[in-house]
Amino acid sequence: MGANTSEPTSSRTPRTRSTQSPRTPASHLSPSPSTSESNPTTAAYTNTSSYTKDTSWDTSLSCQSSLSSLRESLSENPHIYDITEIRTATNNFLAKRYSTSSSAVSAAACWRCNLRGRDTVVFQRKFRRKIQTSQLKERLSIICRSNHMSIIKLLGASISGDHIYLVYEFIQGSNLVECLRNPRNPSYTVLSTWISRMQIATDLAHGLDYVHNNTGLNLSIVHNHIKSSSIIVTEPFFNAKIYHFGTTQLRSETDAIETLETGSSKRETEIEESNASFRELKRYDSGDRHFEGLRGYMSPEFRSSGSVTQKSDVFAFGVVILELLSGEEPLKYRYDKETGDFLRTSVIDTATAAMAEGREGLRQWVDRRMDNSFPVEVAEKLIRLALDCVHVDPDNRPDMGRVAGKISKLYLESRIWLDNVKVPTGISVSLAPR
Repeated sequence: MGANTSEPTSSRTPRTRSTQSPRTPASHLSPSPSTSESNPTTAAYTNTSSYTKDTSWDTSLSCQSSLSSLRESLSENPHIYDITEIRTATNNFLAKRYSTSSSAVSAAACWRCNLRGRDTVVFQRKFRRKIQTSQLKERLSIICRSNHMSIIKLLGASISGDHIYLVYEFIQGSNLVECLRNPRNPSYTVLSTWISRMQIATDLAHGLDYVHNNTGLNLSIVHNHIKSSSIIVTEPFFNAKIYHFGTTQLRSETDAIETLETGSSKRETEIEESNASFRELKRYDSGDRHFEGLRGYMSPEFRSSGSVTQKSDVFAFGVVILELLSGEEPLKYRYDKETGDFLRTSVIDTATAAMAEGREGLRQWVDRRMDNSFPVEVAEKLIRLALDCVHVDPDNRPDMGRVAGKISKLYLESRIWLDNVKVPTGISVSLAPR
């Protein structure tokens, strides 16, 4: 499947509301309704001669069927899969593991399979603290209420022994690691244009802002798995989607889930009444917990104390943005022949040094595979924002709502720049490895 490096003029610009996708492909837009379609009364009597009780009854049944299908597909109705279903779908876990998903560079085993007629990806993870099936269902009912274009949907889960099997919808695409660093051809990247990288940055910012601030559950939710290998890039417009939403809460990895604010809305009261053990989501004993993290994405406070907060997510997001702009790994180790030691270099260090050298240093630092074709002022603003996100002091890191708003503005500035430079069209690229 190919994608064009030039952006279609009919693409929509990002909105600052995190519940909206930053850009919707033109092919997904509905055509303008006709006069009769826009007026239900006129449409109902346009062809009265063909209207009969039978067709009315059929239409009613069709609507009921559609509503039933819609209810079944809604994320508010999570599936509790029997472990035998998972075993059957994965050939008793002997099926080839899915290597092109976010687990390609992760410790989690996963399989792509068909469950209840849906194309899914199943992740196997160990519990940090075991829960009962009834508790799992209650937690799933909370997590699965969330829905965002930049978040890969959690469909359900299953428990077996010390493991939980998390079932996500399958999304066609490649993870960000493979897009940036193709092991077969290091000089090639599908993300060869500035606007493709800005699209990914915008999607990620809005997706994480949604997780932190706009799930509608009045919860302080932490993702805790933000890294480039957990981000799927889709064609043809290079939209980004985040995996592993809900993993932290379902595995009891963190105590960052806070209870509902008291005395607020009717919606909050309904959630409290319908989830008897909801407050168990609030806090867990952290005495014997082993925290997950990936080198290069862990915030200083995470490494020192295991404290997981939304500001830890902000730090990891900042690292991903720097990785996206430079194309480099978060951490690199180089052997020093003189000392016999391995010297560590982080993308944070190189970005800081590049900014200190001015715009020439910035040009040298940004991924050369974009052929030096990018708006320098916008790049400078985005790097500064990313460096703010990775500040050592979590209190000095910005909130994701603020970050998403700033990146939306930078995306719009990038679109204006693109229109002015008039990038050549007709060049197709593919996410497939070379």
